[in-house]
Amino acid sequence: MDLVLDVVRREWEDGYRRFQDLSQDRVASERLTAQLDAVTDELRKRVGQTFTLDQLAGTYARADAWAREAVSERAATPGWPRTLAVVQDTAFYLYQRGAVDYAQ
Repeated sequence: MDLVLDVVRREWEDGYRRFQDLSQDRVASERLTAQLDAVTDELRKRVGQTFTLDQLAGTYARADAWAREAVSERAATPGWPRTLAVVQDTAFYLYQRGAVDYAQ
């Protein structure tokens, strides 16, 4: 596996773990899930249903602006900018499972 892709996938996994930790609180869980849904919906529009991990990583490299916009428009809650990176990483972590070349 390409070194850059390996590093990015570790970032996604770390973000997913942080997401799970933060989601222990019921209120935080509801807010984070709404943010995750907004980012995942936008990710699906940008990547589609058929993609490779490299394509997904390329989309990740440009995701900060559109993820921020998606959450601010559809799931803005108090303090959402502080958790945006975690939500973004989680969306990519979960979405990677649909890649045609996904293997854990």
